[in-house]
Amino acid sequence: MKRYEIESLLKSFFIFFTLLVILLCVIIFQNYKQGLYSIDDQIRSQMKICSFDLKCEGLEVDFVSKTEKTKLRQLYKDGAVYSFFDIPTVDDYLLKITLPQKDYKKRISLLQNELFKKFIFYTFLIGVLSFLFSLYALRPLKKALDLNEEFVKDILHDINTPLSSLIINFKLFKKEIGENRKIERMESSVSTIVSLQNNLKSFLDNSLLQKEKFDLFDIVNEKIKYFKMLYPYMQFKIKKQKYLVFTNKDALSRILDNLINNACKYSKKDATISIRMDKNILYIKDDGYGIKNIKKVFNRFYKENQRGVGIGMHIVKKLCDELKIDIVVKSKLEVGTTISLDFTKVILK
Repeated sequence: MKRYEIESLLKSFFIFFTLLVILLCVIIFQNYKQGLYSIDDQIRSQMKICSFDLKCEGLEVDFVSKTEKTKLRQLYKDGAVYSFFDIPTVDDYLLKITLPQKDYKKRISLLQNELFKKFIFYTFLIGVLSFLFSLYALRPLKKALDLNEEFVKDILHDINTPLSSLIINFKLFKKEIGENRKIERMESSVSTIVSLQNNLKSFLDNSLLQKEKFDLFDIVNEKIKYFKMLYPYMQFKIKKQKYLVFTNKDALSRILDNLINNACKYSKKDATISIRMDKNILYIKDDGYGIKNIKKVFNRFYKENQRGVGIGMHIVKKLCDELKIDIVVKSKLEVGTTISLDFTKVILK
């Protein structure tokens, strides 16, 4: 089960489970109140019978002076539980029947234990039912997502043949007529399509990434060379250094490809893209339009204009998490964006 499927399952389970548990709590509380009333009613009946025949097992009997404030057959709860009853042929005294406090608490405790056991049992039952319901509710959605993924995979597979043919024919064409600026630009466009294809593959693929040792700035220089051809009117500043890292090369290449491409694509004309390394952190800075909502920048399908499909930065975050590279985005509208990649966990010292 994929991460977003697990997330959807847990959210559905939590909502359904929480609502049912709240309803169960209301029912248990009502049963508790009803149980207290029932206990009081039993005690009142027991005391009434006791007042007739004075067979008062578990009750204490006493005679008290009658006062105007004393109410007959009313249950008082002042530490112990007691009630007053009149005595036939006697006007000045009343019969006081008392249930000791420990006995009353024992009855309350038995009620609470019984309700607690019911609460635990029904909570477990609700948990099982909520989980089964969540699975059932998400089944059609999972089926639709699986069909979409299979469709995208088939499309990606079918695109491989014409893309490979284009790349081979461009190389053959260059051999025939020599170096040509237009051919280089067309090759760059094909490379962009290949990059998008790799992004989609990365989006669909959940396989473990193999690690290797290489120089970080070898990839950075390759990307700068590539994007200089795509954006000849832009300036690229790079401070060349040597930083050996131990991570997945292809995944890191896709991360840099997306970030530098975004920096170029969303910058003003003649803007400057600067890349530098400082204390194991790689900074990619542009003079672009900035990002309105940084909190949503890594959300799947989020975009602030009509360009792109909105999965590039989501893939970047996903790959960074897998490679254990911390990524931070800082941006200011009409000023630019700075993205920092912390390589502390993967750099070789």
